[in-house]
Amino acid sequence: MANNVEDIENNMDEQETNVASEPTQQPQEAAGTRARSRGGSGAGGGGGGGDGGGGNSSGPEQNGQPPNARPPRVVETEEDEDEELTLKYGAKHVIMLFVPVTLCMVVVVATIKSVSFYTQNDGQRLIYTPFPEDTDTVGERAVNSILNATIMITVIIVMTLVLVLLYKYRCYKVIQGWLFLSSLLLLFFFSYIYLKEVFKTYNLAMDYFTLAIIIWNFGVVGMMCIHWKGPLRLQQAYLIMISALMALVFIKYLPEWTAWLILAVISVYDLLAVLCPKGPLRILVETAQERNEPIFPALIYSSTMVWLVNMADTEWPPKRNSAEAAAPQQEAPEAVAPPAPPITLSDDGGFNPMWVNQQQHQLGPLQTTDETRREVQELPSARPPVEDDDDEERGVKLGLGDFIFYSMLVGKASATASGDWNTTLACFVAILIGLCLTLLLLAIFKKALPALPISIFFGLVFYFATDNLVQPFMDRLALHQFYI
Repeated sequence: MANNVEDIENNMDEQETNVASEPTQQPQEAAGTRARSRGGSGAGGGGGGGDGGGGNSSGPEQNGQPPNARPPRVVETEEDEDEELTLKYGAKHVIMLFVPVTLCMVVVVATIKSVSFYTQNDGQRLIYTPFPEDTDTVGERAVNSILNATIMITVIIVMTLVLVLLYKYRCYKVIQGWLFLSSLLLLFFFSYIYLKEVFKTYNLAMDYFTLAIIIWNFGVVGMMCIHWKGPLRLQQAYLIMISALMALVFIKYLPEWTAWLILAVISVYDLLAVLCPKGPLRILVETAQERNEPIFPALIYSSTMVWLVNMADTEWPPKRNSAEAAAPQQEAPEAVAPPAPPITLSDDGGFNPMWVNQQQHQLGPLQTTDETRREVQELPSARPPVEDDDDEERGVKLGLGDFIFYSMLVGKASATASGDWNTTLACFVAILIGLCLTLLLLAIFKKALPALPISIFFGLVFYFATDNLVQPFMDRLALHQFYI
């Protein structure tokens, strides 16, 4: 009996030694996989340890919890994330797009009301609109406007197809050169024309040397922010300014009927190009999503950071102190070091006192407080910014073409509506209502949608209704001194 008792005790000691030694053999693995269950940390060594190992699937419970208690939490988390995304698209990004669209339209309308250069007809036209509208009959004017709009839309379609083909076949250098030259023209030449006319309007004197310095600094900083990297707000400001300058060029050089017809046709084309299976804009967006690449920032206004690297004044990867820099180098020898004798038999998931002592020796004491948590959260991560990239994907994007045509509609209404503010404000409100409805549909369908059709439709309806119905009615009321 004594021998049997000694044999049983020896067997129990061997089992306890096996169970205790398995968590210490893989401290790095236990530290890397924080999400695994604490009860299953000893199952990696296998079935040699007996039934007392407590593997992931060998026992009915893990630390007193049933094994199927986690999936409902995952479902609830996914539902919460969906609700959060819906609220994010429905509230936050509505405001984040209302502000830049409003600023762009305000710049255009303020320029139209103050600078007469963009409203006077000096007989100059774009090369895409060769047919004049100052004809003797209405029929000839309508035909000429239709021909001009057809040529303009054809040019837009051809250039869009060329851009999509270049992107599909990875001709990135050609696209970057194309966009670089366009930005160069807008930021230097068109900005010079704009500043010159503003100085003429307000009778401000400035020598050409000072003006050249201003244009140089404005253009160089804009090129860096758009095509390289820079602060998010500054990049967004330059994109808004580029859109406003382009809208002013269209307002000045496009005839009146041609401009209204182009706005109507371009909204229909935008609808087809985005929603049709073989639409060029849909192919562009899907190709960018398949390659997990951002669309060129010179074409897209994003409500979040576009760049995949940090700001220019931030080092990447960040410098760390000597203790942090020495930690990864010391982790490799620990992975091949022989396991130390067991310290404890408790179910600690591999985080035993020996592992804690090693980490304290490398990183210092591991006592967690609110201040230490806050300091750790503020430290820059050594990994690529995956979360920022995820926010970039979730951020709402609006093409610069949408900014241009929104501002073109409001500016044209301000220039041609006999100086009436009612028509201008009606078009402004109509565009914001259409943009809000577009973002609502975006939150419902969660895919790329055209931003022009609803806003342009409302804008055109509000313009012609206000200019032809509301304004004459208000003029008659003012004439007879009736107040409503």
